Amino acid sequence: MTNLELKKELLDKCIEKQVKAINDLQMEIDEAQRMSNEYGQPKDRYDAFKTKLLRQRDMFAQQQAKANIVMNTLQSISVKKELKKVEFGAVVLTDKQNLFVSAGLGKIDINGKQYFAISPQVPIFQALADKKPGDELVFNGSKIRLTAVF
Repeated sequence: MTNLELKKELLDKCIEKQVKAINDLQMEIDEAQRMSNEYGQPKDRYDAFKTKLLRQRDMFAQQQAKANIVMNTLQSISVKKELKKVEFGAVVLTDKQNLFVSAGLGKIDINGKQYFAISPQVPIFQALADKKPGDELVFNGSKIRLTAVF
């Protein structure tokens, strides 16, 4: 598998994960709305159950809005461009772990190897930013050597 094929597969898995999160949140929104509708009009002006359902719906809607922002961020990554240094959209291979600088989506397994989709806001990215293959750094007391960036 070429570097660009690996990058595309990582991006596809991230998008797949995010689509699932967005769809799950939509189901929660729909369920809270359905329950609220079935409950009917508030029994009195202090009807806590109806208020709770509507708050839940609104909370899930806010989470879904944030998930959509993450999706837009993922869709802005170009898989055709091979990068030479650690930056947004880069796949970073080190002697310790493999990273995909995209969004904080956690562990992704591809062909038996683990990659971690990280956000550019996390401390490890801040330490790795603008580094190139062969560079070394110390992060949290651990020495890390970059083996590839693309």
